[in-house]
This record gives sequence, structure tokens and C-alpha cells, in this order.
Amino acid sequence: MKSYILGVDLGGTNIKAGLFDTGFTAIGELSTATEAAKGPPFVLERIRNAVQLLTEEHGVALEQIQCMGMGIPGLLDPEEGLSIFSPNFPDWENIHIVNEMKKFYSFPVFIDNDVRVNLYGEWQFGAGRGYRNQVLLTLGTGLGSGIITQDRVLYGTTFSAGEIGHMNMYRHGRPCRCGSSGCLGRYVSAVGMVNTFKEKLGEGRTSIIQTWTTGNNDAITALMISEAYDLEDSLAVEVMHETGVLLGFGLANVINLLNPDVVIIGGGMAAAGDRLLRSVRETVNAHALKLAGGKCRIVQAQLGSRAGTLGAAYYAYKKDCVKLGDEGKKE
Repeated sequence: MKSYILGVDLGGTNIKAGLFDTGFTAIGELSTATEAAKGPPFVLERIRNAVQLLTEEHGVALEQIQCMGMGIPGLLDPEEGLSIFSPNFPDWENIHIVNEMKKFYSFPVFIDNDVRVNLYGEWQFGAGRGYRNQVLLTLGTGLGSGIITQDRVLYGTTFSAGEIGHMNMYRHGRPCRCGSSGCLGRYVSAVGMVNTFKEKLGEGRTSIIQTWTTGNNDAITALMISEAYDLEDSLAVEVMHETGVLLGFGLANVINLLNPDVVIIGGGMAAAGDRLLRSVRETVNAHALKLAGGKCRIVQAQLGSRAGTLGAAYYAYKKDCVKLGDEGKKE
């Protein structure tokens, strides 16, 4: 009987699910609204519904599922299968996701942080393939990150290694939900860049974007800033440049500390491409240690939204093999 692997990427807006064979060829994928405001039991039911729809659509019985991996945002204990806290999910504290899934599935379920499963995806199948030392940044609502050194994903004592977004860049900067202030992610993210743009408008600067939003600053998006950049709007160019420079300083620190082969930039904001990365690379070249900086490539992620489901499936597959005590058994 042919076996399959499920990968789930839980986001605040959408749940993405992927069905793969054991060679990690995609059999099918779907995306459905999370509706996080309705609470943890509802969200977990949405995940199970997504699994049911995906398997039924492709004629796969649950008995054929070898394992399932899940990428969960926030703090968690992957060994326990426990999601400790997720900031964008109301009432989401100490949710034992694996135990909840065991009530419905006989196959093993594994969880990890959503950024780390994206890292697994890019490492094995995307922009990180072939590199032993790498860092992945996901730039979206915030700044997430994961680290691989000598072919090992770093987890740390509390499974929270790699919080590059919480490096302090300003002594008295913007407040952060972590309790500190001036964190990198408060500036280098879609929300952070928009806030920088709004601050400059508040200082009396002007932009073509104001005509697009009829003066409603709450309607400004990171995509608009990219589009205005292409029209050579001076404020958009300035903000994109400042954001890239700040990210470059952050990455210079990361490169000096970790000495990676490659830094991969993913997430929705990565679509800005060289508009952002040009300033990033220039700053890294100027401020990172020459040997380490000269050997490190800064590239865009390749898999887009598929990195999460594919990475979650890969993560589960490898965990299942190790659990069985024979990592090569199912290759």
C-alpha cells in the first residue's frame, strides 16, 4: 500500500495543507481560512477538515498516511507536542496539539515552529539546498528566523533559538510585544516599513501613495511602497533604502556571529526583491567581517508559500524515521 505524508502550515489568516508522496512530490495542496478569532477548538477542527478534504479529493485513505507535520506560529515545545503561546491567536495558550490530533488519527503527528518548517523546506528543496550553514528570515507581519549550522537546525534550551527579529537595534525604539523596545522586527517587516512611512508622512513628507489612498494612511501597504518605489517616488525610495540598511546592519551581526554560507530572505515582503536587497547587500559588504561577509550569499527564498507545507512534511518524515530507530529505512 502506497504511503503519503501530510504537511500543515498554520497561519493567522490561512491554513495551508499539502499531501506528498514519500519522495516529496506534491499530490495536492489547499488553503482555507483559519478564522483564528473563533478559538483553538475551532482552529483545530479547521485543520482536520482541511486534511479530510485534501485526502478525499485525491482518493487517499487515512490508513495510507505515514505521518503529519505541522508548522505552528509562536512558542512551543516540539518534543512534548505543546503549543505554549501564539500571539495572533486569541486564547491560544498551552494547547497540546499532538494529543488533540491523536484523538482522530492513528498516524504520528509532529509539530515545530512555523518559521523552522519553512527553513526545512528551503534547506531541502529550495534556496538553501546544498548549504551546511544557513539562516532563513521570513519578512511578513513580523520578522521570523531559523538557523542551520553544520547541517543541524538550532533549537536552543527552550526551542526558541534564532529570534533575530528581537535583536535590539535602538536603545529607545518602538515598543515590542516581547516587552523590549527597538527590536529589528519592529522596523524590518511589512508592518514596520509601513510604520516608518507613516512617521515620515506625519513629519510633513508627501508621496504619490497619498493620492492612491485619498489621504487614508491606514490603507497604506508594503506593496504600495514597492509600487511607488518603481515610480521613483522619493519617499518610497527613502523608506525602502532605510529598511534595507537596517536589515543589512542586523545581518552583518548575524553573519559575524554565525558565519553562514547563505542568508535566505522569505515571506511576503521578500517580493520587494532587489528594491530591498540592494541596500541590504551594500550594508553587509561594508560592515560584516570581510572573510565571513565575502563568503555569504544573500538570496530570495524559492518556494514561496509551499515552503511551509513541504518543510512540515519533511520534518515529520525524518522525525518518524528517527522514532522508528532506522533513519534510512524509508528512504
